[in-house]
Amino acid sequence: MTITAAADGSALGNPGPNGWAWYIDDSNWAAGGSPHGTNNQGELQAVLELLIATAGTDEPLLIMCDSKYVIDSITKWMPGWKRRGWRKADGAPVLNRELMESLDEAMQGRNVKFEWVKGHAGHDLNEAADVRANSAAKAYQAKQEPKRGPGFAMGSRASTAAPVAATAPATAPAPAAAAPSASAPLWAEASSLFDSLDGPLETSPVDLRVVLTSDEHARLRDRADAQGISLEDALRRLI
Repeated sequence: MTITAAADGSALGNPGPNGWAWYIDDSNWAAGGSPHGTNNQGELQAVLELLIATAGTDEPLLIMCDSKYVIDSITKWMPGWKRRGWRKADGAPVLNRELMESLDEAMQGRNVKFEWVKGHAGHDLNEAADVRANSAAKAYQAKQEPKRGPGFAMGSRASTAAPVAATAPATAPAPAAAAPSASAPLWAEASSLFDSLDGPLETSPVDLRVVLTSDEHARLRDRADAQGISLEDALRRLI
């Protein structure tokens, strides 16, 4: 059975008092927050707390988020960030690195899928998570203890661990990956680029007809379109 949950964050002032929450049903949910943080940090923390809470079950997990930043960070950009020592394609440090590293660790060995849902659009699970995250942010604003919820009571064992701190401890950066072999097909390097590209790069584009077959060209263009960038921008990395 797949466990379906929503994860959401809230920040009053953004940044300001923030909250996070994940919600499965009225018997399985949790919330928390911090005196100061951003909405993105709350969103990331919600997913991290859900992964930690459900670590004791072997069931597949479907996480619904209204943040494409969170979904893309975990499912698209993270491999490239790790190869570059937690830096983006332009060399700038990855934002919220400590949370990202903790999420990367929590995802290992898990069967997790993400689904984007539009926020504040009447989606039952998303609305339930949003209400609890916002309530937690307001509690921190008022210097009160938030309602933390019952936690996770499904699966092989209930989660009894206390929520982790709003910012997870940093770990050592992953070593940068070795440069691709000169004998490796150029299209393969292009394919791996799309697994982690998080922005356009500033060089001259290559002639796609030289490096890609028509099928490869179409496949990579579909992946580029899914990330909201052009194939030409992505392939500038290859020069």
